[in-house]
Amino acid sequence: MAISIVAPTILTQNPTEFKEIVQKYNPFTKRAHIDISDGTLSPNMTVNETACWWPKGWTVDIHMMTANPAAHVDNLIKLHPNLVIFHAEAKDDLLPIFDTLKQNGMKVGVAIIKGVYPPSIKAILEAADYALIFSGNMGQYGGEADLLLLEKVPLIQEIHPGIEIGWDGGINMDNLRTIVHGGVTVLNVGSAIAKAQDPQKVYQVMMQETEKEDPI
Repeated sequence: MAISIVAPTILTQNPTEFKEIVQKYNPFTKRAHIDISDGTLSPNMTVNETACWWPKGWTVDIHMMTANPAAHVDNLIKLHPNLVIFHAEAKDDLLPIFDTLKQNGMKVGVAIIKGVYPPSIKAILEAADYALIFSGNMGQYGGEADLLLLEKVPLIQEIHPGIEIGWDGGINMDNLRTIVHGGVTVLNVGSAIAKAQDPQKVYQVMMQETEKEDPI
């Protein structure tokens, strides 16, 4: 079984809130997942990429919930995260955007919502470094993990062996090991950490759970 990692999700409405969450997570997280919504795929607006920053040493993935990713490319190049994830249902052609970001030293990924069948986006998956199985509610915490979506993992792996696979939406202590044993290696955890009284403790326990061999 591949080694999995917990990446706390940062979903904020303004720069002040963003700073508070980053400072809260800085003592313990190794990788973070920042959600950005511009209101085109989700009715909810978040802090935009121009207001994002992170501590030295973080590995950061930016999840762009936008129908028009081309409009954000220049800002993302300046920001230079580890990975940028766009949605398969975006209006713009993702392949040239992927090429541009890769040429600038970033990894690229595609988010796959419930209604998207992986073989229908074969060319995108072949070009991507990362596939995000999305079981959440765009632009908000509190989604539920639909474990039937784990059926997409072998379909993705068949198209692109070795691709990194993440999950976003509803991860908690009850389903974490099932998701890990389903082939997911990046666990993007939102409310289970963000709303905990002791986020660091929850993160540490979750990381320990990823190392257990039995699925439940």
